[in-house]
Amino acid sequence: MRISIFPLTGVILFPGLQLPLHIFEPRYRALVKDALARDRRIGMIQPQRGGEGAPLFSVGCLGKIEEVEALEDGRFNLVLEGEARFRVIEELDVATPFRQVEAELLAEELEPVLSPIERAGFEREARRFASAQGYAVDWEAVTRLDDESLIDGTSQIVPFDAAAKQALLEAGSLAERCELLVQLMQFFGRRDSDDPRVTLQ
Repeated sequence: MRISIFPLTGVILFPGLQLPLHIFEPRYRALVKDALARDRRIGMIQPQRGGEGAPLFSVGCLGKIEEVEALEDGRFNLVLEGEARFRVIEELDVATPFRQVEAELLAEELEPVLSPIERAGFEREARRFASAQGYAVDWEAVTRLDDESLIDGTSQIVPFDAAAKQALLEAGSLAERCELLVQLMQFFGRRDSDDPRVTLQ
């Protein structure tokens, strides 16, 4: 399928989750207008590096515009809801100001759940990481989340570098993503206070 894409470093989207976006660049205003005129769908994907026309990572997430606010100066505020991950087959040669790819949708687990041990291990590491980073977390609300919302939601918002976030998006199962999250929280939680630029790249 053909997907119009919004390449954005450090931002990933998961099926079933929402992502608020502020659209101000002319090319992406055109992207939103085109999507609204067609099927309201946009592909979120990370570029592998900065710079115009940078190569893309191979996996992104297709999102549907669920809410949109058109501002008087042409900008948009919108909320994108993730529908399915996709793998890029090839980038297309197009005349539009925004980039487009040919992609295939990836199959998702039907009922992804964690074992009690996996869930407990994740929550323990998340508490340790949040405390070390000085984050205020409503842990009672966390315990009420289902496994998928907890792991994918955390993956979407954690302050890791682009390569780490991409690895989370590409993880094949919820259990694999949970295990990777724990490893990443341990890794990033050890950053030296004199050098905050710990990355996996």
